[in-house]
Amino acid sequence: MEILKNRVITGIFSLMLLFSTSTLLAQDDDDMQNDDEQEVEIDDKQELENDVKKAKAAFLANSPEMKDLFNNTEGYVIFPNVGKGAWILGGAAGNGILYENGKLQGYAEMRQIDIGFQFGGQAYREVIFFRTKEALNKFKQGRFGFEGTASAVIIEEGKAKSVKFEDGVGVAVMPKAGAMIGISVGGQEFDYRDAQ
Repeated sequence: MEILKNRVITGIFSLMLLFSTSTLLAQDDDDMQNDDEQEVEIDDKQELENDVKKAKAAFLANSPEMKDLFNNTEGYVIFPNVGKGAWILGGAAGNGILYENGKLQGYAEMRQIDIGFQFGGQAYREVIFFRTKEALNKFKQGRFGFEGTASAVIIEEGKAKSVKFEDGVGVAVMPKAGAMIGISVGGQEFDYRDAQ
């Protein structure tokens, strides 16, 4: 009886993994076919700009340090709506805008895939600060990403925390609803294109 129970459980997990993987591969195929069609339309750009302004205001309202970072770093990119979902294979995605010297420079897309057993989902804002010109240029060259151990500071109302920089880059996230126990930015990858 125990052997049968183990086989059933193994079969269920195998089917879930197969389903998750095939769905992910199908999405990748669709992404490759639609890469050229993913230009952000004018209305979408305006909506994204509005969302970015709201996200920046939320960061400023909840962390006094942010004003200095927004004003005195080489640049920053804000992702106002990052969706993170999980069920066996999890992931996150979002679109953002890069600012250099306070001016809109271009658009970025973020993707993250997590492997391992997990369940649930989160929505949050993310800002990446570039303290050095070298770090900013690396981001603008495309295919920028964070290694598996990268982490972010969680900005929450009434709790002052400092953004930590590594190799000229600092990351902060803010939950859009509720509290966040922790968030990993490891595995995040970014594509960038200049504004037209």
